[in-house]
Amino acid sequence: MLNSIRQIFRRASAPAKLATVPEGERYYVVGDVHGRLDLFDALRRAIETHDGASPASRSTVVLLGDLVDRGPQSAGVIAAAREWQSRRPLRCLAGNHEEMFLDSFEDKDVLRHFLKHGGRETIMSYGISRKDLDALTLGELQDELVRLIPQDDRAFLQSLDEMVIAGDYVFVHAGVDPSRPIEDQSRNDLLWIRERFLRHVDPLSHVVVHGHTIFEDVEDRGHRIGIDTGAFRTGVLTALVLEGAERRYIQAVDADGTITIRHTGGIS
Repeated sequence: MLNSIRQIFRRASAPAKLATVPEGERYYVVGDVHGRLDLFDALRRAIETHDGASPASRSTVVLLGDLVDRGPQSAGVIAAAREWQSRRPLRCLAGNHEEMFLDSFEDKDVLRHFLKHGGRETIMSYGISRKDLDALTLGELQDELVRLIPQDDRAFLQSLDEMVIAGDYVFVHAGVDPSRPIEDQSRNDLLWIRERFLRHVDPLSHVVVHGHTIFEDVEDRGHRIGIDTGAFRTGVLTALVLEGAERRYIQAVDADGTITIRHTGGIS
């Protein structure tokens, strides 16, 4: 009887298993960029510097989506992501803003919604002035989108992933439906879910690394890690670095027009 009680307490006090990525692999997971090319460029350089100075591993960059909208240089961010992908392992996820952007070519209601949520800045980043954009009807603007947006950019956005799994982690844009297995998630939830996911407090099959919802600082709740630190609003763009059981962070920080790089340790 006494031994049984001891075993119960021993099990209760045992530390939880730390989440890990596969051995020999390192992941750099980047939160929502939202048109901040200046921060994205600084963070890209910092990631490559860190990767080059770190022990040899197969490294992969994962962009969590929402490359576009709100910030001033969405076209430049897409170009930079495409160029980066051409020379290193990089997976880019679709965010809800990429979905709105693509759907705007065909659906006037979506285009109207897109314009109200940062799409105006995205379209202007392709070289049209605010005055000329404002003078167009929705139908005329759809025709202009076909002319303005390179087909290669549209093809890139259409090719984006919905989810990446790495060991005990799953990377998604918005979150997951906690009531469904990871392999049975809907695209709509992966790109748009918020409260049902954020309110969930119990462990899931994987630690979910996500963007979509802005936090003042990285929000690590154990079962999920939110790394959208509001680049377009706060001037902070965050990358989570995962290797083995370690979690570290690299951030590009804009303070009054000067961008610096901040490294912070995590758990190990």
